[in-house]
This record gives sequence, C-alpha cells and structure tokens, in this order.
Amino acid sequence: MPRVPLSHIAHGRSGDKGSHANVAVIARTDAGFTWLRDNLTAEAVAAYFAPLGPSRVERYEAANVRALNFVLYDVLAGGASRSLRTDTQGKTLAVALLRMEVDWDEPAPGLPS
Repeated sequence: MPRVPLSHIAHGRSGDKGSHANVAVIARTDAGFTWLRDNLTAEAVAAYFAPLGPSRVERYEAANVRALNFVLYDVLAGGASRSLRTDTQGKTLAVALLRMEVDWDEPAPGLPS
C-alpha cells in the first residue's frame, strides 16, 4: 500500500483556543472521509504531535462537512499573550498534520492514478 501525505486526501485549518489548538482535517471525497473516520484517531494525532507535548487530544466529527476536528490541549504554552513559541495561535498545525504520511490505496483526488 502506498504511503502519501495526508494532504492527498484532505485539507485543513487550525487556530488557537488559549493554550490549546484546534486542528480540522477536511476530506476531499466521501472515500477520504471514510478513511479519516476509520484511521485518523486522537491517539494517532497525539503521537504525531508528541514533540509539542499535548496533555491530551480529543477528536470530534463533523460528518456534514466531511471533517474531523482535533483539540490539542496545552500545546501553545499560554497562547499569544504569554507564549514564546513562534506559532502562538496554532496557525501552522494543520499544515504540519497534513504532512503526516498515511497508507492510502486510492488515487488521490485531482492527481493521475
């Protein structure tokens, strides 16, 4: 099974919630959303972001927009007003997650098969 960046099947957005970050992953297709729902767990996202030290990760589903939303707790060190991190509002976390390599056996949307 080929490994591809998560960006082949989804796009994303992210932002801050004080010391926490919201990271949304939106599937490009119904098949992609099925894969996300079955494979992109809170545990997988927590392991991927382990170097940032989240205290926990929670996953929420928004099936009407083919999206999963992850809340990464305590990764922004107090948010924009208190943190010395360069991405205090968590704007780049979705981009980082979309670089995660995943097993995907379908042609990527918009790419030749």
